[in-house]
Amino acid sequence: MGRTLDEVMASLPPARRARIEARTRELIDEVETLQALRQVMGKAQGEIAARLKVKQPSVSKLEKQTDMYLSTLRGYVEALGGRLDLVVHFPERAPVRIERLGDLVDDDAAAPRPVKRRPVKAKAKPKPKAKVVPAAA
Repeated sequence: MGRTLDEVMASLPPARRARIEARTRELIDEVETLQALRQVMGKAQGEIAARLKVKQPSVSKLEKQTDMYLSTLRGYVEALGGRLDLVVHFPERAPVRIERLGDLVDDDAAAPRPVKRRPVKAKAKPKPKAKVVPAAA
């Protein structure tokens, strides 16, 4: 007869069991989709919809998107009760956390550019109609 997983785990040294349990938690915490993230957090789409002040079908659509704004993703994560961090990793450098994307732009470049507008043409006034005068007989 074979051994159960519990029996195998119990036979391992405590340090090895601790490493296995830590890695198990890491794997459980890794998710591939927003839907999986929501499920790990034990939330329903309706709860997220209420926090985002949208309807439930909008949450379903959001979870199926493959591309979205960071602000949308941040709102979704915050509705789950979490916090979204954007961290950039470079070789041979410590990770860099970006708090706001505006931090990446020079102050001069961040200033709003004036909008060029075409002048509005004035509407032509209607010409008065010619008065018809009957010819004298």
